[in-house]
Amino acid sequence: MTDANKGCKITVHWLEQSRAQRIIWLFEELNLKYDIKLYKRGKDLLAPKELQEIHPLGKSPVINIETPSGASKVVAESGVIVDYICKHFGPQLIPKEYPAGKENEVGAETEAFSRYNYFLQYAEGSLMPPLLIYLVFSQLKGPQVPFLVRPITRTIASQVEKQFLNQEIEKQFRFIEAQLGSSGGDFICGSELTGADIMLIFPLQGAIEAKVLDKAKYPNISAYIDRLEAREAWKKAVRVVEEKTGEKYSVAP
Repeated sequence: MTDANKGCKITVHWLEQSRAQRIIWLFEELNLKYDIKLYKRGKDLLAPKELQEIHPLGKSPVINIETPSGASKVVAESGVIVDYICKHFGPQLIPKEYPAGKENEVGAETEAFSRYNYFLQYAEGSLMPPLLIYLVFSQLKGPQVPFLVRPITRTIASQVEKQFLNQEIEKQFRFIEAQLGSSGGDFICGSELTGADIMLIFPLQGAIEAKVLDKAKYPNISAYIDRLEAREAWKKAVRVVEEKTGEKYSVAP
């Protein structure tokens, strides 16, 4: 039987309610064996300082790979991790780059590969920033803001949402809805699951949980999320994390 891990020991430094969940899903899709080291957020919702011992920025996800030769490699950032793992352990999650006979020809990349390359970066580069800003401004309207200044912060936050954020977020959702409609399959790059789908699930789930994304308004996105969450590997990833943490899985802290 082939060793999916290629003799490597993989450790996921997993921070609760973080992007690290999709890395667990990726490993389950590829039948990789891995260990989880769990980190809990503080009362300020920030990651503990112990994560800085793994990577100077103290962010999650971070993985550590120990190879049969004794080398140890730390890989950080969701997109980098997904790309690295797919290249070394799951090339089936990367679409074919060129049609036969056009290898390395400029502009000859397949549509599926072009989508993969784009959405691998899009999830964090374009989709997540406005969602994170929305989350921050939502906090300005909440009970954690002192009572006397809350009317001011609430007014400012509402105006930013109205004048900029809501429009930007809706533009992103319309784009994804259209891209799913034109992909030619059940996934963002076509008929097969790719690393790009692994990247997209977290921001879309977060938007739904935060009630920013109305599934009824975007049927393609709604059906897409349902398909991803119905996959056995996703369901197993959730079970693994819930057993490890003793808590129900949630995207948002």
